[in-house]
Amino acid sequence: MIGWQRATAVAAMIWGAMAAPAMAETTLRMVPHADIKILDPVWTTALITRNFGYMVFDVLFAKDADLRIQPQMAEGYKLSDDKLTYTITLRDGLVWSDGTPVTAEDCVASIKRWGARDASGQLLLRETKELKVVDPKTFEIVLKQPFGLVMDALSKVSSNVPFMMPKRIAETDPNKQITEFVGSGPFIFKQDEWKPGEKIVYVRNPKYKPRSEPPSMLAGGKVAKVDRVEWLAIPDPNTAANALLAGEIDLIESPPPDLFPIFKGDKNVALYGWNATGSQIVMRFNHLQPPFNNLKIRQAAMYALAQEPMLQAQVGDPEIYKVCNAPFICGTTYGKEYGDLLIKPNLDKAKALLKEAGYDGTPVVMLHQTDLQSSNNVQPVAKQQLEKAGFKVDMVDSDWQTVVSRRARKEPPAQGGWNIFFTTNITLDSDNPGTNSYAAGTCEKAWFGWPCDTEMEKLRDAFLHATDPAKQKELGFAISDRVIDQAFYAPVGQYKAFGAYRKDRLDGWLPGPVPVLWNISKK
Repeated sequence: MIGWQRATAVAAMIWGAMAAPAMAETTLRMVPHADIKILDPVWTTALITRNFGYMVFDVLFAKDADLRIQPQMAEGYKLSDDKLTYTITLRDGLVWSDGTPVTAEDCVASIKRWGARDASGQLLLRETKELKVVDPKTFEIVLKQPFGLVMDALSKVSSNVPFMMPKRIAETDPNKQITEFVGSGPFIFKQDEWKPGEKIVYVRNPKYKPRSEPPSMLAGGKVAKVDRVEWLAIPDPNTAANALLAGEIDLIESPPPDLFPIFKGDKNVALYGWNATGSQIVMRFNHLQPPFNNLKIRQAAMYALAQEPMLQAQVGDPEIYKVCNAPFICGTTYGKEYGDLLIKPNLDKAKALLKEAGYDGTPVVMLHQTDLQSSNNVQPVAKQQLEKAGFKVDMVDSDWQTVVSRRARKEPPAQGGWNIFFTTNITLDSDNPGTNSYAAGTCEKAWFGWPCDTEMEKLRDAFLHATDPAKQKELGFAISDRVIDQAFYAPVGQYKAFGAYRKDRLDGWLPGPVPVLWNISKK
């Protein structure tokens, strides 16, 4: 489709969407960072699906702007004197969007399903002796031994988030996707209006009961101040930018930095650093399939890479990105750094490791999501860097949702599997060695890539049960060393996320690691 035809088609889509709701409704139109095809926020860690989850579902506990854990659906909790029993009580009057009451049974079923998929949830369930319903509003988490990360797990900010769902939905096999989307969040998903590749629609949930406290990041009162939200799939950044400048849309979640000067030149448009703590890009290896089932070949890839050219291609502005080879985020408690590794390429070392490993030229299938503005330009640079070291790389272009589906496949690349893909995660979910999903070495239960490492699991277990901060830091550094030594994944660097919005129309965008749409009002 040539440029003017694409622009005409996009304009028709936007104006068609504008004609749909009644004139009295207030409608927020935004372009999210990716189109969405998978809606189950437990089945996938894709951030676009996480964002869907925050629109439709709610959580028991959430973190405020000071990173303090606050009750959300919960009224509060009590911890027994022996530190083994957490008693959690729900707020009065909570109902699902279909009008049925939220119960403790719903929450227990939701925790179990989330815990089967998420690294933090797996740790919590491993330490849990019993999840016990006390009455319709109360349940208990009874531990086998004291475990200090219970509340951290239940208030996890990003993928996978422990969203609460009705029991009948939460009892879906965690390895299968849910097909019903009844939540207790501030918005309702309009499944009848969903058009994959075009738009997804939400309306205000009239049955939602916000907390009385002021909103603060992901905690407090989640007040939906618009009647309707439309996420429009406009994959071309320039087309989306023109729509924002023309007033056809209200917000772009994550435009590429090379468009920032255009937005700065319009008095009605503002850039907003909604995620000041930033995100981390990683390159993930498939540990199951050749050639990266060989440690030396994974290590060779690490020596072949250099972050800055990839960050320049993806982000551009060094004021926004940060070169950092610490698996658990530079400048944090566990942010150990590793000299020139991933900073300056060592091609001689990479080639020597490939020779030692007997690399036979097996093609590396690198998945390339062309439509995801957070990590769609690093792959061509990484491909060149790996090829200089002697790898043969086949880069496969597709949209992000195809990558999300394909990365879950364990078959060989020739049968629909993969060897490398790139993704991002917010730094707040990457700075803890015990709960970082990428660092889990739990084999078939591990995050995509499926590293299998008993030594890593011993370290993580010791870290999670350490009570002395100095000992915990020592163990955290040991976990970081293991990530690097065993090449679990390659940190590609960090960057801050900015959105663009019509400041002449919108107020109330809350800062935080997730682009939440409650509290936003439209003038």
